[in-house]
Amino acid sequence: MLEWMLPYQGLLCASAVLAALVIAQVLVVDVAGMKARHVPGMPVTGGHGDFHFRATRAHANTNENLPVQVLLTLLALLLAADPRWSAGAAWAFVAARAGHMTFYYFDLRPARSIAFGVGLAAQVALLVVCLVALAQG
Repeated sequence: MLEWMLPYQGLLCASAVLAALVIAQVLVVDVAGMKARHVPGMPVTGGHGDFHFRATRAHANTNENLPVQVLLTLLALLLAADPRWSAGAAWAFVAARAGHMTFYYFDLRPARSIAFGVGLAAQVALLVVCLVALAQG
């Protein structure tokens, strides 16, 4: 690892775990699709009562939130934002996404919404950390 990145090991580890979580979601969606005999490329219908639908929506929701997290992580690195706060916000996001995914799989709607909110709050926190670093120049 490059020496200047050593303080950001926590942030980078959180990013690696997030990548593993996305890969796990792809595998779950693929297996669920095979079990449902879903034709690839066709829309997934069925609603929240169907596990394949829920797994697909959980994965899609992660994909919708991923670009902002990647951007904020890169900004934190490039702006030399506080490593502890950056890592803390990143780990909070990863934990929230893991919770969101799990709660979506088990159709626990209130818990899923709370996990989504925690993930969004973690992204806002990382944004604030980046803005503070930018202001400090």
